[in-house]
Amino acid sequence: MKIMKSVEKIPGGLMLVPLFLGAIVHTLAPKSGEYFGSFTNGLMTGTVPILAVWFFCMGAGINIKSTGTVLRKSGTLVLTKIAVAWIVVIVASLFLPHNGVQTGLFAGFSVLALISCMDMTNGGLYASIMQQYGSKEEAGAFVLMSLESGPLVTMLVLGSTGLAAFEPHTFVGAVLPFLVGFALGNLDPELRDFFSKATNTMIPFFGFALGNSIDLTVIAKTGLAGIIIGILVIIITGIPLMLADKFIGGGNGTAGLAASSTAGAAVANPMIIADMKPEFLSMAQSATALVAASVIVTSILVPILTAYWSQYMKKKENGGRLKPKEEKVAG
Repeated sequence: MKIMKSVEKIPGGLMLVPLFLGAIVHTLAPKSGEYFGSFTNGLMTGTVPILAVWFFCMGAGINIKSTGTVLRKSGTLVLTKIAVAWIVVIVASLFLPHNGVQTGLFAGFSVLALISCMDMTNGGLYASIMQQYGSKEEAGAFVLMSLESGPLVTMLVLGSTGLAAFEPHTFVGAVLPFLVGFALGNLDPELRDFFSKATNTMIPFFGFALGNSIDLTVIAKTGLAGIIIGILVIIITGIPLMLADKFIGGGNGTAGLAASSTAGAAVANPMIIADMKPEFLSMAQSATALVAASVIVTSILVPILTAYWSQYMKKKENGGRLKPKEEKVAG
């Protein structure tokens, strides 16, 4: 059976398939982990320790000796994405109820849902798109995007806007595994190679554990709201990213559009933040459902939109006609 290939055909499948499997188990038999106990319970409820290992391995896989072009590209995209998320949080906090929207078309919309959808780019999706439609340097810009992964950026944005207060040691605790992994990976290339191999391996495990905290009836309730938030992520983050890529990064906007997605790992953020700040607990489940929907929507639309934009720009640069190689790709 070609299970892996089938999973990889689904946008964000490595994260989302185990997540939905875990959600099915939790919805149909919410006491399963408690019933089996021991290692099974740990696998079903161990989101935080599994993520801790994942952050460590991700940090170990980042090489500090990246080229200046890669750093400029990735730095431009990362800082723009974070700045946009920061502005969105400030604006949203003025209009959205403290516990999020409870009824209507936008039910589930909250500051927590919006920040979780918008402050993390799907680095793998970005890299794969830019390998086809951009340069090697542009594809390599996903390196710094790893710094967005996890709750740190979300914590910084919420803290800087005054919507949540995090103690300094909480920030340190959130980023320490990543930093230790980063240090070890750059001190010893063999350690970098060893630990970085586990990054993708851990994704299904924290996806399944996270799914075991989700009631599928909540996801079903997102309905059109899930599609809307995914489209909003592309519009609200995509336009500034395209402008930044063109006027700061030296590109033509393609890399910016390719970065306007929601990372699969962002699905874990609402629950992690709620675990640290209980005042977000009431909106965490619905926020998780909306983030999962945004991952799917942006994973489908961003590659399509990027392909059209890339072809349009190359056609424009070549006097209205694609080069033979690009004509073949477009066809």
